[in-house]
Parts: sequence; C-alpha cells; structure tokens
Amino acid sequence: MSGSDEQLTLGPVVEPRTSLANETGSWRSQRPVFDHDTCIGCGLCERFCPDGVAQEIENGAYDVDLTYCKGCGICAERCPVDAIEMVPEVK
Repeated sequence: MSGSDEQLTLGPVVEPRTSLANETGSWRSQRPVFDHDTCIGCGLCERFCPDGVAQEIENGAYDVDLTYCKGCGICAERCPVDAIEMVPEVK
C-alpha cells in the first residue's frame, strides 16, 4: 500500500458459518422462500449453503435464518424438487 505499513490480506473463507458473526441479511436483494409441502427433506440446501444458515426445522423440512442469509440463491439452485423460490427482497 502506498506510503503505509498496513497489509491487505485476501484469501478464501476457510471456516463455514463465519457470517454468523455479523448480521448480513440486510445486504440481500432477494431471499429464499421455502415451500414446506414440496420439500422432501434431502438437506441439499443445508449442505450447499455457504453461510450455514439453511437448517432443518421440523418434520424434516428446511428453512433459512434470514438474519444471516445473503440471498445468493445456491439453495434454490441445488433443490432437486424446486421447493425454494428466490423472490425480490422488499425493504
């Protein structure tokens, strides 16, 4: 960095669920909506969620903690039965 002893460290996120240290839900422009009647409880949304906020709730269904969900849509992409729809975030 010009004229400074500070260093910028860039690299991959190596620990899951690091977003839980900060409320990141206000960043998203879209959010996942789960159809619990269609959900087959496969857990792929939980497995592929990069922030670890997709979790099993009750009766084998899944949902996300919107306080920490960034709205990336990976859960919806990975759902084999299209039980997750990404909808615009209304603020």
